[in-house]
Amino acid sequence: MSANPASHSIINAQAMSRRDAIRTGALFLIGGEALLAIMGALIKYVSDELSTEQIVFFRNLAGLIILIPMILRQGPSLLKTSVWHWHLMRGLVGVTAMYCYFWAIGNMPLTEAFLVKLSSPLFMPLIAWVWLSEKSGKNSLLALLVGFTGVAFILRPGGDEAFTYVALVGLLGAFLAALAKVTIRKLSVTQEPSQRIVFYFGVIAATVSFPAALANWNPVPPSYWGLLLLLGAVATFGQLALTKAYKIAPTGSVGVYAYSAVVYGALMGWLFWDEIPLWSTWVGAALIISSGFINLRK
Repeated sequence: MSANPASHSIINAQAMSRRDAIRTGALFLIGGEALLAIMGALIKYVSDELSTEQIVFFRNLAGLIILIPMILRQGPSLLKTSVWHWHLMRGLVGVTAMYCYFWAIGNMPLTEAFLVKLSSPLFMPLIAWVWLSEKSGKNSLLALLVGFTGVAFILRPGGDEAFTYVALVGLLGAFLAALAKVTIRKLSVTQEPSQRIVFYFGVIAATVSFPAALANWNPVPPSYWGLLLLLGAVATFGQLALTKAYKIAPTGSVGVYAYSAVVYGALMGWLFWDEIPLWSTWVGAALIISSGFINLRK
């Protein structure tokens, strides 16, 4: 019996649509990671003159300025919420993670800083297990073992003590970022829209970081104002690109492209700061990326 040509057409159209979605999602993810890599390079550059507290404040202020027109188009009703405590927790945890990550970027090679940041997903199953009572499967446990082995190569225990200390601060930032993401999951359960979550994070982060920026204020060179605005813009649009990528394509199909950040970090570190990653860094990168593949298989 011959197959129905109409059914074949529908199946082919669905397959084509899925391929297009994956292709588009991958492009958004690669582009978003490129923007965040530029953000990292800008942070490293301006950290020579500005304190970490200033950089965190200006990044959040610039991002908030960009977000306000989007919120105004939605109307004031978008800002009504009954879960202030979760927004406050997400904001405080998130901005603390930002302090750790930005300081690490300014004090360690870009490739290592990006790798430490990519260890954040390794903490999420542990936090979800303790906080949300979500069980982890065998794949997740194997990914944790492989991933944290990679982190150990990045930290290089017994090596340069100063570098290990800096990497540990970056690792703390990765843990706090994972905690912030699990908090976002709690907010999503309460039907909070993503625009509201992002907006309140910007408000809380900018408000909290302002006094710290004043207390650790360094004169801002005139040429830096444009760089700070650019930093906030690429950070905001980078996050929007990542959100778009995961919205239109399955995480399991495009998530691996997040590791393009390692390539960007290695390239910019080499071009602008003459940073050559050590063999232990490449081993750590291979293990962390392998842990990502293991999780994606799940």
